[in-house]
Amino acid sequence: MHHLLLSPMTWALLWMAVAWMSWRRGRAWWRVVLVAAGLAIVLLCTPLGANALIRVVESHVPTDARCGAGDAGAPIVVLSGGLADEPRAQDDYIALMPASWRRLRGGVALWRSGPPVPMVIAGGGPFAIKEATVLSRLAQDWGIPAAMLSEETQSTTTWESAMALRGTLPARVRVVSSATHLPRAVVAFRAAGFTPCAVASDSAFVPMGSVGYFMPQLSAMQKTQLALYELAGTVSYRWKAGRSKAE
Repeated sequence: MHHLLLSPMTWALLWMAVAWMSWRRGRAWWRVVLVAAGLAIVLLCTPLGANALIRVVESHVPTDARCGAGDAGAPIVVLSGGLADEPRAQDDYIALMPASWRRLRGGVALWRSGPPVPMVIAGGGPFAIKEATVLSRLAQDWGIPAAMLSEETQSTTTWESAMALRGTLPARVRVVSSATHLPRAVVAFRAAGFTPCAVASDSAFVPMGSVGYFMPQLSAMQKTQLALYELAGTVSYRWKAGRSKAE
């Protein structure tokens, strides 16, 4: 349901319905509001608007949550990015969403760049074979020793992943995920008592290119929806974190 509510296409349809019903009877200021809202929706359907919004989301990782040279010995936590289909075996890698591939690739590259440290892959999912299990097998194929790997397979959200790892790792951990997802992840891990530093496996931001950057595109609508989902998720996690402190 949230995907429908956050879709620019839904907003466009609502805008057209409101404009059709109220344009003739609306006052001048209301027509200005309608025109401005319509232009904003069109902008968010273009790569220009979508990437501007992505840049805002990805810049919300706090400065003190950035990893430094002194964090090379901290354990690595890779947050899974979901499954596209039910895995039929532990090495059914085609069932992984592209986000999961990218996040694991980032985690493996980070592991290779420093001394050997434990790597935890977090993510459960609704199926018998869990996301973390498939990713763990893929990590081994990419050269991570099985003795260095562990899985968190009970969670279905980032918040649950952070809470499930409480007491199993030291306070300082390196959290690997997509740049758009990291602000929300940092909030969750801080609420769970960690002092996380964030490592981006990839970025959804695409710089300005051809004239198509200014034209409405389906991919831009999907990117806007992703950005709005992460913004809403970060706000929700901050609220939950505040409630947890109050309790």
